[in-house]
Amino acid sequence: MLPLIRASCQVEKLDFSRAFQYYLDRSTPHPVHRWLGTLAVAAIYMLRVYYLQGFYIVSYGLGIYILNLLIGFLSPKVDPELEVLDGASLPTKGSDEFKPFIRRLPEFKFWYAITKAFCVAFLMTFFSVFDVPVFWPILCYWIVLFVLTMKPNHAHD
Repeated sequence: MLPLIRASCQVEKLDFSRAFQYYLDRSTPHPVHRWLGTLAVAAIYMLRVYYLQGFYIVSYGLGIYILNLLIGFLSPKVDPELEVLDGASLPTKGSDEFKPFIRRLPEFKFWYAITKAFCVAFLMTFFSVFDVPVFWPILCYWIVLFVLTMKPNHAHD
């Protein structure tokens, strides 16, 4: 009987996985709708944190994770400064090869990771073990970290 139950659970898991992937694939050509949904999830999370007046450490971790994703999204897949060693540079003649900007983290994966992060953070707010008190000046460190991290990326523009 136990192997039959395991097989049934595996089939249901496979069916759920296929259905989830189907809807994920269907959402790919609709970036505006995807991001509006993510903004809604983020707003619900922020309202929950505001209402509970807690879970700041979860928000801090979420902010650091989103910053890391943002850096990956804004960074090129291949660093042009390191590629110069191969003789590659921006095209100066018509015969030179044009290499478009390719992101290290594609937009869809960026969106999916952020949405998943907000959902996980939202679920964490239902467990009091994650409501760790935080000394508020430490949260200001996130702003400093953001500014220092984004300054070199902005200097390339």
